[in-house]
Amino acid sequence: MSTIQKIKHYAWIVIQYASLIFFSFVAVLPIVSCVITAFKTEEEYQTTSVMTMPENWFNFDNFIEAFQKADMGRAFINSTIILIFVVAGSVMIGSMLAYVLNRFKFPGNGLIRSLFLFATLLPGIAMQVSTYQLMYKLGLINSLLGYIVLSMGTDVIAIYIFIQFFENISVSLDESAYIDGASYMTIFFKILFPLLKPAVVTVMILKGVGTYNEYYNASLYLSSPELKTVAISLYTFVGPLGSKYNLICAGVIISLIPALVVFLLFQKQIYSGLTSGAVKG
Repeated sequence: MSTIQKIKHYAWIVIQYASLIFFSFVAVLPIVSCVITAFKTEEEYQTTSVMTMPENWFNFDNFIEAFQKADMGRAFINSTIILIFVVAGSVMIGSMLAYVLNRFKFPGNGLIRSLFLFATLLPGIAMQVSTYQLMYKLGLINSLLGYIVLSMGTDVIAIYIFIQFFENISVSLDESAYIDGASYMTIFFKILFPLLKPAVVTVMILKGVGTYNEYYNASLYLSSPELKTVAISLYTFVGPLGSKYNLICAGVIISLIPALVVFLLFQKQIYSGLTSGAVKG
């Protein structure tokens, strides 16, 4: 290797590591500033800069006040109920639809797939008027059940993830089970569905994160204080007269704790699901 080639090689390594450090710093900076702000008193927040360290790192008054005033206990219960039903429903609906579209060839199969793809191109905000009117006429406004049904609607990304996995599972498994007398439901639940574990984990992560962080639909369809989710509860301290960012940051950290615990407990399954659940060419 010539001198010029060595210089280019090491320069490229330096650029790679420098870019990694820079983007890591950009990603971590908001979290660090949020943690610092969460431990500051109201006076400290008003008189110091964002990155100025708080005088007392063991001051948990902001966390207690945020949890109580925003009623985050009730919000966590509501979000947990919504999360369980929405994730479970999305996995079952998506996997069953993918099973039908992949295993059964019928007139209109390609059209249905195209319509699903077309649906992803439509902006959700453009359909909110008709969706709201439909939910209102069905009596599902301001109801956990209505919000769960709305959120559990067909997830196109989940369907395509499951279809991709079905394409990698041999049809001979279905045929052998069918010859032995198994029904289509038995084939799906006892033979094929257990093989979809990586795809299930991937869909659960994508749908779970999206549902847990969802604010727009939750604020639109869950107007009662006793029905608010974690995302809505964080807006308790935002108002026309100003926002209490020290309490908001404390609430954000509290809302991150369940997700962090779940990640630490199931990180092996999460990594496995994400790597195996990637769409293959």
